[in-house]
Amino acid sequence: MQRKFYIHTFGCQMNEHDSARMGESLTRAGWIPAPAAEGADLVLLNTCAIREKAEDKLFSALGRYKLLKSARGARIGVAGCVAQQEKEALLARAPYVDFVLGPDQLARVTDLAEQGGIEPGWVASEEYVFPQADPETSRGRATAFVLAMKGCDNVCSFCVVPHTRGREVSRPYTEIVREVDALVGVGVREVTLIGQNVNSYAGGCSFAGLIRRVAAVPRVARIRFTTSHPMDLSGELVECFRDVPQLMPHFHLPVQHGSNAVLARMRRRYTIAGYEQRVAALFEACPQVALTSDIICGFPGETEAEHAETLDLLRRVPYDNLFSFLYSERPHTAASLKLSKERAAGVKDPTWAEVPHEMALRRLEEVQTLQFARTLERHRGAVGREVEVLVESARTPAGVPGERFGRSRENWTVHFQGDCGAGDLVRVRISRASLVALSGVEERVTDPAPFVADKAPRTRLAVLSG
Repeated sequence: MQRKFYIHTFGCQMNEHDSARMGESLTRAGWIPAPAAEGADLVLLNTCAIREKAEDKLFSALGRYKLLKSARGARIGVAGCVAQQEKEALLARAPYVDFVLGPDQLARVTDLAEQGGIEPGWVASEEYVFPQADPETSRGRATAFVLAMKGCDNVCSFCVVPHTRGREVSRPYTEIVREVDALVGVGVREVTLIGQNVNSYAGGCSFAGLIRRVAAVPRVARIRFTTSHPMDLSGELVECFRDVPQLMPHFHLPVQHGSNAVLARMRRRYTIAGYEQRVAALFEACPQVALTSDIICGFPGETEAEHAETLDLLRRVPYDNLFSFLYSERPHTAASLKLSKERAAGVKDPTWAEVPHEMALRRLEEVQTLQFARTLERHRGAVGREVEVLVESARTPAGVPGERFGRSRENWTVHFQGDCGAGDLVRVRISRASLVALSGVEERVTDPAPFVADKAPRTRLAVLSG
């Protein structure tokens, strides 16, 4: 009887990618995936350490899976960033966990699943080997993540990534291009190049050079990437948004705050003026780009005036959407070390004063209120227009009318009625818009080349009423 595994993934696209690679390793070793943890002989939790709540979710899930271990004897493993961060402390808090492995040790998942133990060690940059994806895992899917690099050298004062993912290592561009070619060979239409700081890529060419090489792979319809650092937004990369039709007009460029003083405490190494200059160049090259960003509220020492600078920035820069959070103190980071010293100091430094939770929460609500209104306005501006959508899933088989889900070129979520299949590029006439999604009805696009609404030939159109 074959043993079954279930992987519970927390966090970012990097973790989703890592979970897929561990699942492939287990499958090659004779395991088979289980649709739910209740039927698994191995439950593997792939963790995120970016914010405190992510760790809380991990230990909450571990409490539930402990019951499976008691009832069925299922083995439990913890991988990812919390595993790297906590190491032995994780086993002390949850002694029923059978094994722990860090992000550099994915290749050891099958051994540890059998033997148990702790394997959080780093692999030297010059010796690191990127896990190779099995393209068959993506057969039947419209989109796929492709790992371009890992780690981060920026060491921002709030960020735990350098402590959990290590230094930057870039994957050779030849490997990336081969993987993309294999993915489109099994039907993938869109690839997303991922890395903790992906636009600092240096795997034999610049990141812009990598995008151009990926775009040259036959049958690649769409290219995206995440996540980027403003300091690495080069003019060459901006030109790709103008010149490479497969590169989608969506760019996530985290600014984190609107105050230069706060950015300095965050160790972000750019000014707001410099950031806005880069954004202006991006909009000049690609006026339709959907720009998204990250904002942290309540960073230590944040004054009301500094918070007001963030609101002013949000009014000036036409963000399509924001990911906004309360500051979360992370172990081993420079900000956490500074706060620890301040708590013990007799004379406090006001520039590192802790922001009361209620004050930080109020500031977060102000940021979100401002941005939600603008996001909704932008979505409503799409009503009555046609947008190109890559179909990612369908509730009914191709050819049978029903609800479909996909994303526009701007990365907007679109729900629509149609008879297309996953992987199809379709035109959708938008008839409704909310803060989180658009709705409409499709018209199939027969040409896989990028769609330009004003120039595309018009055939049948249907409009969703209501």
